[in-house]
Amino acid sequence: MSKPEMVIAMYRPKEGKQAELEALVKKHFPTLKQYGLSTHKESFIGRSSDGTILEIFEWVNQAAAEKAHDHPAVAKIWEAMAMVCDFTTLSQIPESSKRFPHFSSVF
Repeated sequence: MSKPEMVIAMYRPKEGKQAELEALVKKHFPTLKQYGLSTHKESFIGRSSDGTILEIFEWVNQAAAEKAHDHPAVAKIWEAMAMVCDFTTLSQIPESSKRFPHFSSVF
């Protein structure tokens, strides 16, 4: 059996959609945990200086990460997220050039 995998998901809110995005992010990890896709370690939700939300959590394993793409409850959240944010990369976060980047906590 494969080991848990940590992921850093980055969501840059579209103009005027920050509150909607935060509400979806708040539901995201509990949904993954409810369906056994993530570990029980709590997620960390931070915000970069440009407003991008970072969500750090663990998948149970690689298979769970793949399974999430076919799960209706997860797909519903991801589809809603796509309407209110752009999925970005770590290299596009201003703090990524720092050796020890700092982010503010969201919730």
